[in-house]
Amino acid sequence: MTAESVITGQNSEPLPADRFLDREVGWLRFNQRVLELAEDADIPLLERARYLSIFSGNLDEFFMVRVAGLKRRLATGVAVTSATRHHPDDLLQNVSEVSRGLMLRQARCFHESVAPALVEAGIRIVRWDDLDTGERERMRSLFHASVYPLLTPFAVDPAHPFPYISGRSLNLAVTVRDPRTGHTTFARVKMPSALPRFIDLGGDRFVPTEDVVAGHLPVLFEGMEVLEHHAFRVTRNADLEVDEDETDDLVQSLENELLRRRFGPLVRLEVEETISDDVLAILRRELGAEEREIYRVPGPLNLAGLDQIADLPRPELRYPPVVPAEPQALAQDGFFDAVHSRELLVHHPYESFTTTTERFLALAAADPRVVAVKQTLYRTSGDSPIVESLIDAAAAGKEVVVLVEIKARFDERNNIVWARKLEAAGCHVVYGVVGLKTHCKLALVVRQDEDGVLRRYCHVGTGNYNPSTARVYEDFGLFTAEPEVGEDLSDLFNHLTGFSRKSEYRRLLVAPSGLRDGLMRRIRREIDNHERGAPARIRIKVNSLVDEEIVDALYAASRAGVPVDLWVRGSCVLRPGLEGVSETIRVRSILGRFLEHSRIFVFENGGEPQVWIGSADLMPRNLDRRVEALIRIEDPGQRARLVELMDLAMADGTASWRMAPDGTWQRAAQGTAGERPLELQSALRGDRRLRAVDG
Repeated sequence: MTAESVITGQNSEPLPADRFLDREVGWLRFNQRVLELAEDADIPLLERARYLSIFSGNLDEFFMVRVAGLKRRLATGVAVTSATRHHPDDLLQNVSEVSRGLMLRQARCFHESVAPALVEAGIRIVRWDDLDTGERERMRSLFHASVYPLLTPFAVDPAHPFPYISGRSLNLAVTVRDPRTGHTTFARVKMPSALPRFIDLGGDRFVPTEDVVAGHLPVLFEGMEVLEHHAFRVTRNADLEVDEDETDDLVQSLENELLRRRFGPLVRLEVEETISDDVLAILRRELGAEEREIYRVPGPLNLAGLDQIADLPRPELRYPPVVPAEPQALAQDGFFDAVHSRELLVHHPYESFTTTTERFLALAAADPRVVAVKQTLYRTSGDSPIVESLIDAAAAGKEVVVLVEIKARFDERNNIVWARKLEAAGCHVVYGVVGLKTHCKLALVVRQDEDGVLRRYCHVGTGNYNPSTARVYEDFGLFTAEPEVGEDLSDLFNHLTGFSRKSEYRRLLVAPSGLRDGLMRRIRREIDNHERGAPARIRIKVNSLVDEEIVDALYAASRAGVPVDLWVRGSCVLRPGLEGVSETIRVRSILGRFLEHSRIFVFENGGEPQVWIGSADLMPRNLDRRVEALIRIEDPGQRARLVELMDLAMADGTASWRMAPDGTWQRAAQGTAGERPLELQSALRGDRRLRAVDG
């Protein structure tokens, strides 16, 4: 079903041409919200430092993927205008201006707010000139023992061409002069990746690694006069290009691309604001950087390294630890008995990932009644107990099938390692579907139960099977032994490992075959219900809303008078509150201690709400180029729980960011009566149903 068919019969006026916002700028506004958390003096100090780190890491990835994509479109001659009627070149200019402002704002936050607060707490990040004599002597010993052997200075002259600068490496641009000849030479010194971002001086005092190296440049350039030195950093295109139809070995082709990732085209050059014009001119010429790709900011660069400071053992400066709850149903019965008797909905990290999802697969590996395990893996941790359970299951003689998505961006190498380990253990490993990424979160355990029935126990989730991120990512998972779900997962796994064109399922909506049409039909149904006076409403929680067809369908629903509540963590191209277009649409965003990651879809359905959870965001890639799965929640209590969560997030008295028609976001500083707004994540930690408590 197309957007046009949804709109047919409604307001016949054409939708305005400027109804979409730029996706790239929308994403930058999300990262601005992360930065606002770092600026919030009410948040524990080390968590503010972590938000500065997250902001930097997010921005790196944005340039490596989104900005790189815009540049590639220009370079390949497919620079078509976007839905906002902006040419990619105009978008790049806009992105550059917004990014520059945010980077300078981050630097101000660090220098004027976070760093002084750290000093008050006894934690100091100092520069080389601030070191006392004893500290310099200790750094001299450390430099010669642990740093100097790792350094390789590269001079640039007719015999030494300009060295290739790998992506995200931190470097010193150095100018030295030979006192005998007066000849001046440019050189580059790369900071070894084996070293921490900040060197520990003791007593909670830290110095940037490049300062220690810069303080010993006369050792590297013995007999030369060091004229100047400046830190710089390069960000490169990190997207991988593998033609799956042409390659005979996807893993080998991907490994070859990974080797080239560090040396993709430049997309950003960061330099300290103190850099001289002469040295910057050399970098710009040799690296081929355009003016808009150069970002001069106060040092130190690469504040992603502040996670080292955020991890300091100062519990009084961090969020209190959370002790996740074990679902009451599992405390009373054995796992398989509990799931057999009733579907179980778990909410991480408030409810334990370890005692639910990890335990499910560990029990499957150890239980002699289990005969088969099937699993999708998109991202997992480096020491994954999930993978170990799959290996144990194979060692126990069970049939184990694992679909490992080796094209998961920035986890490709890790997933290749796990895939080979699983294969070596006797698991059947599949690398997904040609031309698609497999992003759905599914596990299927086949067990010969005590009653003699071969029963399928299923898990469908919104988040990855990753114990590390499960502690800080908010997600839902549904455990069920309902036969129709078991049949759905069997059909879907057979599709993923075999060859079929199945598009219709019993309780699943699956992309790319049926998810888009399924959502469009349900939006249309809400419009129809509203027209005949039946209860109608749409509530959606996603990470990103950028699909134009879905946006137009939501506009059509709003024009018809259907209330639409959108809870979007990241980029949103829809414009709420436009007169005659989206007056019934509200958009909220919640950021905090936990990363809101679950996807929830609620359709009022004439007073009998239909609720779905799953892996899919509302982006063309999720709806058309990935294997995604949503599952319909059937239990009335679980549906009510999810609807209540959506309504609480959208309430005027809940702390959130509210989106304006022009795409800007305003953080709600107080409730409707001037009171302090309710913090959703804090409220959930205190929810008696979850029993998650601060440790």
